[in-house]
Amino acid sequence: MTQAVTRDTFDQVMVPTFNPAAFIPVRGSGSRVWDQEGREYIDLAGGIAVNALGHCHPELVEALTTQAQQVWHVSNVFTNEPVLRLARLLTSLTFADRAFFCNSGAEANEAALKLARRVAVDRHGAGKSRIVACRNSFHGRTLFTVTAGGQSKYSEGFGPLPAGICHVPYNDVAALERVMGDDVCAVLIEPIQGEGGVIPAEAQFVERARALCDRHHALLVFDEVQTGVGRTGSLYAYMDYNIEPDVLTSAKSLGGGFPIGAMLTRADLAAHFPPGTHGSTYGGNPLACAVALRVVEIISRPEVLAGVAARHARLKAGLEQLDERHGIFETVRGKGLLLGAVLNGALAGKARDVLSAAEREGLMLLQAGPDVLRFAPSLVIEEQDIDEGLARLDRALASLL
Repeated sequence: MTQAVTRDTFDQVMVPTFNPAAFIPVRGSGSRVWDQEGREYIDLAGGIAVNALGHCHPELVEALTTQAQQVWHVSNVFTNEPVLRLARLLTSLTFADRAFFCNSGAEANEAALKLARRVAVDRHGAGKSRIVACRNSFHGRTLFTVTAGGQSKYSEGFGPLPAGICHVPYNDVAALERVMGDDVCAVLIEPIQGEGGVIPAEAQFVERARALCDRHHALLVFDEVQTGVGRTGSLYAYMDYNIEPDVLTSAKSLGGGFPIGAMLTRADLAAHFPPGTHGSTYGGNPLACAVALRVVEIISRPEVLAGVAARHARLKAGLEQLDERHGIFETVRGKGLLLGAVLNGALAGKARDVLSAAEREGLMLLQAGPDVLRFAPSLVIEEQDIDEGLARLDRALASLL
């Protein structure tokens, strides 16, 4: 007989790396979720920009169950049809010629940074290994990627940290120019800093990074783990700028909730990862790739991408109306359906309190630091769910003021 589990069970059996909410979701449909008690929630969190098509999208359920009746895993001693179809689709839709698949965004970024150093060693020698990243970024939880993230709260106590990584303020062109040199192998940028506060990269910063990488024979790496697969209204956020990266990482929305990560790059760079130089036991898993293939097929449809822009406008306008009523947002920023509402006044520094109040009203939200409410809902969220979510947020805010 299955034993009942509650939120208290988490504290009894789980390593305490997280502090989850008091309720346990057990069922989801679209942008609505129900907990163990049958209570309904509007989901404006999207699993931290993961559930790009909401919960239990019928086409994803069909893709997963069909593949589950065929083959689950064969290892990379062999290839499989879903991974080849997914790679072909992603390369046809982007700048890239080649794809490497793994299980998460952290692993995709790990692969990207390893590739950058390998390319530099092969082409220029061992002295070209420095990586330039941005402060307050987030690139994953491996020791390499957490060091690249430039947030000491995530890396303290895990030293010695990998060497050869320096950080500049985000969107600071002059600082980037000062640190660049011929010893740099890669510049790593999030087109929108998610964990850092939902801050979009300025075009001048991105374009200058591209030019400096070209000058110093370094790779421009775009971390699109959070912004990729339609989140900004383009299939990938680099398409919003007048540049192309050399390497792009993707995860989160790519699997629509099924774990998968990808590194995309050009053929000449991929050649520096011959057999044996890198790998992943589960990377390219048929189940994950079958789901991701359907996700990309759906989200790349013009009407779906156009719908992101329409939902952005509705959600942002609703948040601005809440600010007119309560006077609690300094600004609402972001692109597409990755928005950050910066708290000020009486609620400055109290994002966690707002999340708790929202939970009491039946609303799932995110934060990006103590001052920013983060919204990353399904890209196909129904208009009535946006409106109802905003109404619940209105009540939550009122309860704190």
